[in-house]
Amino acid sequence: MEPTATHPFEQFKLNRQLINAIDDAGYEEPTPIQQQAVPLALAGHDVLGIAQTGTGKTAAFVLPLLMKIKYAHDEHPRALILAPTRELVIQITRAIEELSLYTDIRTVSLYGGTGPKAQIEAIRRGVDIVVSTPRRFMDIYLKGEITVKHIQTMVLDEADKMMDMGFMPQIRSLLEILPRKRQNLLFSATFHEKVERLSHEFLEFPMRVEVTPSATTAEMVTQRLYELPNFRTKLNLLELLFRNETDYNRVLIFVRSREVADNVYKFLERKVVAEGEIRVIHANKGQNTRLNAMDAFREGNVRVLVATDVASRGIDISEVSHVINFDVPLIYEDYVHRIGRTGRANRTGEAITFMTEADEYHIEKIEQLIRMQIPRVDLPDELEQVPTPFDERQDQLREIDDQRKREDPDFKGAFHEKKKRPAPAPKKKGSDKNHKARKRPKR
Repeated sequence: MEPTATHPFEQFKLNRQLINAIDDAGYEEPTPIQQQAVPLALAGHDVLGIAQTGTGKTAAFVLPLLMKIKYAHDEHPRALILAPTRELVIQITRAIEELSLYTDIRTVSLYGGTGPKAQIEAIRRGVDIVVSTPRRFMDIYLKGEITVKHIQTMVLDEADKMMDMGFMPQIRSLLEILPRKRQNLLFSATFHEKVERLSHEFLEFPMRVEVTPSATTAEMVTQRLYELPNFRTKLNLLELLFRNETDYNRVLIFVRSREVADNVYKFLERKVVAEGEIRVIHANKGQNTRLNAMDAFREGNVRVLVATDVASRGIDISEVSHVINFDVPLIYEDYVHRIGRTGRANRTGEAITFMTEADEYHIEKIEQLIRMQIPRVDLPDELEQVPTPFDERQDQLREIDDQRKREDPDFKGAFHEKKKRPAPAPKKKGSDKNHKARKRPKR
């Protein structure tokens, strides 16, 4: 359609190609982060954007970037976008391809988990925008396959996750090789100390945009918390919840480890979910398996996706009905990212968290971060609560002990404290083997 003065995105003075692509993508009006960040980026400012997932921040940096590049030119990249995970790299690339539909701009994705050969060949064919994880970009650059001197814009997305994943050395190496004269955009869901330090190194006189207070949870998400004694009772509650097929129609379950992910997946597949309606993704799963699982979940062909935090960011699925924290995250910001998978695109969603006694310490920290208490709800009467096995209970007590030590360095430990041995009973006279034997009277 022809752009008009009343078009909601016309205020940004975008070209016709972008307006048409926006219409095709179904964008109705700019989100708050787009309202604030797009004009600043178009004006050439460095931008620091604090916005949680699901707020439309990808388009907030993609639209001005496409407007700046306009069309394909030369063989070498003019923009670099860094993201912490391959899933997020792929999501950003899809957004660029969607919004650059009516242009000839070329985008290449770089990420690990697969050989670099095909990615290098794509770079050699000519590229305008590179979307990459930090490590893979440096690997291919050191092979001499990427020319960086034409890069005019650099974007860091999910900067807080990059810091948590230890990418700072690669980012510092990148900053040394890129042209000093460039525009920088940094986006993060939270603004903790590491991100603030990075922003000082990375940005020059940035314009700060914050659409929600740092580390707040989505307004469209209803949160509730169940207090449960053990792993087996958690499984029983899952089974009970999933009896409601109408409400629990597209559910993300987050767990702490690959082993737990596999166990939850096998339980639900065996007892609850119809064949083919559940998938599991974690670091041990191959790249194609993970991407296919997320695509199937996104398209509605899979009802349940069990995942470790490898998938807590970078999943842009607008109709997730429920997020279930089967395990409480140990990186507290991940709680925000996990539950941000639901309640997206102005739809309501529900986030459910299972808490054991050993998790209470972490829940208190999360509640401090999000500045609210997660509502506790009573366990269903029909829930079967099983006794906690001895080994699991011992692990819980050890963890609680460690938490108390962390808060109080003088705490000596209750669980680990060695019991005092009782004083030895007084020896009876004559019981010492070394004493001199009494002389027996001669017969």
